[in-house]
Amino acid sequence: MATHPVVFTTKTRYVLPSQKFMIPVEWRRYQLSQLINKALSLADPIPFDFLVHGEILRTSLAQWTAEKGVGEEETLEIEYFESVLPPQRLSSLPHEDWVSSVSCSISQHFLTASYDGHVRLFDHSQNCIRDIPAHLAPVTSVALVSGPNTNDQSYIVASASHDLTARLTKISLADDAARPSQPLATLHLHTSPLTSITADSTGSTLLTASWDGNIGVWDATIPTEDDLVPESGDRKKRRKTGGNDRPKNKAPATVLKSHTARVSKALFALNSGRYAHSCGFDSTVRHWDVEVGVCTNTITVPERPMLDLSLTNDGNMLLAASTDRTVSIFDLRGSELSSTIGTLMHPATPSCLVCPHTSTAPQVMVGSYDGVARLWDLRSMRSAIASFRVWDGMKILDVDWAGDMLCVGGEGGVDIWRISQGERISATAQT
Repeated sequence: MATHPVVFTTKTRYVLPSQKFMIPVEWRRYQLSQLINKALSLADPIPFDFLVHGEILRTSLAQWTAEKGVGEEETLEIEYFESVLPPQRLSSLPHEDWVSSVSCSISQHFLTASYDGHVRLFDHSQNCIRDIPAHLAPVTSVALVSGPNTNDQSYIVASASHDLTARLTKISLADDAARPSQPLATLHLHTSPLTSITADSTGSTLLTASWDGNIGVWDATIPTEDDLVPESGDRKKRRKTGGNDRPKNKAPATVLKSHTARVSKALFALNSGRYAHSCGFDSTVRHWDVEVGVCTNTITVPERPMLDLSLTNDGNMLLAASTDRTVSIFDLRGSELSSTIGTLMHPATPSCLVCPHTSTAPQVMVGSYDGVARLWDLRSMRSAIASFRVWDGMKILDVDWAGDMLCVGGEGGVDIWRISQGERISATAQT
């Protein structure tokens, strides 16, 4: 049987001694995984995937070397990593209306925002422990700002809505809390529905994005009295009405203006409160110096109105989902934003995307209008490494991913899935 020289490498904790293997060329992923398990003498078998020249191996070694024109004497360096096993559906969270935004940022809880104007908090037992009528119109985005406060187990949560406002709300998890939730501030700027609200890593600064083409920059402090806000068409009128029980009106610290159409998403750069990124229906991705209030760089990707934006965990790549059924990938490692370095093709419009919060793996989960979620490894962009149908005939509108928990929101409500690597799962996913 023909063989090929191979050296294995890994960034996992399952490290082989450095040596050269002569691998039968007809072997595929399964046989290679068996070899790694046997060489490591693992008591519980762990499935591995394999990366060759930046691509996940999906064929035999013979077919791969023939396609790439690799000579039979050339030693291949193959990196192995723990496989993503078939996603497992765990539960659903009941909602009477579409769910536009979800968050896994509060430990052991799921935060949701719905078209009925409510923000809800569920525990991992599927109990709705807080139901907050935050807005008078559909809520489009929800995000954790800060917390927990050790005194009362409370968190500050931000929400954005079609009612032209964003809101800061205090939510307490304490069973004996006198006020389980309390509206703190209402953010006034935008003249069209808001699409997103995000916070920096310290919870001190917020960004709002809107159909009006503007991005609002806000400090997260709660004012003791109303800021200068628009009222009855008079932007110079100052309201200072009293009352400690109602939310205070806040004005933005800065307004970022450069987009020429609706802004879909604005978010801060990794571990930064100064630099930010945004995307919009003008088919652009923009980089901002928030402190100065200017757009420092713009990439135009013609005829790709953009719906969502996400950063990889190392902050090196930016991903943008577009209405042309693609996800564009941008390299941030240079001094300026560059053009796309890759494109992920989808059979349906990708509406939302998220990179896992608590993993260093270069992966992204993409939710689409066809009701299917697809997991991509950015080291191999040819096809998704896993996909599963969440709903039939209903759109996915948002996804969030922390640890092995994936929260999916959309027209079907909320579904919770487990995404696991390197361990066996008895259930298999729907396809």
